Amino acid sequence: MKIDLLNVSKAYGQGEAQFWALKDATVSATEGDFISIVGPSGSGKSTMLHIFGCLDKPTEGEVRVDDQLISTFSDQQMSRIRRDHIGFVFQQYYLNASMTALQNVLLPMQLAGVKGGKEKAAAALETVGLGGKLRSYPAQLSGGEQQRVAIARALANAPSIVLADEPTGSLDTATGKNVLDMLMALNRERNLGVVIVTHDETVAQKAKHMIHVLDGRIS
Repeated sequence: MKIDLLNVSKAYGQGEAQFWALKDATVSATEGDFISIVGPSGSGKSTMLHIFGCLDKPTEGEVRVDDQLISTFSDQQMSRIRRDHIGFVFQQYYLNASMTALQNVLLPMQLAGVKGGKEKAAAALETVGLGGKLRSYPAQLSGGEQQRVAIARALANAPSIVLADEPTGSLDTATGKNVLDMLMALNRERNLGVVIVTHDETVAQKAKHMIHVLDGRIS
């Protein structure tokens, strides 16, 4: 799978209140890539990630998925792409406190009607080193373990690309390194595409390709 952003710009608001969060960005991501998008807060990097993930549409420019314009896709087609081909990891884990690790990973697949979800969820947790924590609740897990549950949720349906927004931002240095090392291993061993947003140059430099964003533009 390949996602292309072609001269993409994104504006919020109207008239004098209009603000361009992203301006004239051209960048691609595909399976096997490991890309970091780095820049200060408010630079536009998260906006770029959301457009990569087909969570948001550009104000100007084109987004292509496997050379097809997403502007021609129905809402159902867009949902299918996000479900089957793209995994999302956010800085906030968004885990349901009343559900076990297994249930948290399983829930999106249940809602989407994915077959064999329980087995896929268990396998994903095993992949991130939490095979022994299937029945643990978020409160019983460390911050790093909770983030790994979130990563397992992103991996469970075998996506082509994982998009991660500041996945180490709320973790201590050692735990953040472990999470980053795990993403690098998945990229290397499974050819998983990884696009990671970060403000941390040390994290960004671990990627194969680094994109700097400043004031909405690739610099």
